[in-house]
Amino acid sequence: MTEAVKIRPVVPADYEAWLPLWDGYNRFYGRFDDTALPRDITQLTWARFFDGLEPMHAMVAERADGTLVGLVHYLYHRSTISAGPRCYLHDLFTLDSERGKGIGRALIEAVYAAAKDARSERVYWLTHESNHTARLLYDTIADLPGSIVYLKSL
Repeated sequence: MTEAVKIRPVVPADYEAWLPLWDGYNRFYGRFDDTALPRDITQLTWARFFDGLEPMHAMVAERADGTLVGLVHYLYHRSTISAGPRCYLHDLFTLDSERGKGIGRALIEAVYAAAKDARSERVYWLTHESNHTARLLYDTIADLPGSIVYLKSL
């Protein structure tokens, strides 16, 4: 990393700085415009981070000057094969200009620490097989179990 980055939970005042990161993430996955991801879903997602009854959480990577350069969203859920919750790392994104500087790794490791504190036995996530840049990192910090994902839109 060329500059120090602090990983911290989001706070309500982060919304305006978080939103371009969220839009960048959704642009990457082809769901940027309002027809693909309505703004009310963005608003609902943001609200869930601050609702104590929701298992959804968010952290950001912040430069010393206050600039947000990355985000991670994760949630906890029950499992039929463990007593503690499972942690699903739902979204991970860094600005293009920040890639390769250790920010993605720092965000993932922050989720690992939060999940351990929550007594989760496992953190897992999905990525598209064509996401080669991210997979270079993921292959160094997690196991690839060979699972195949099936999806049925309803």
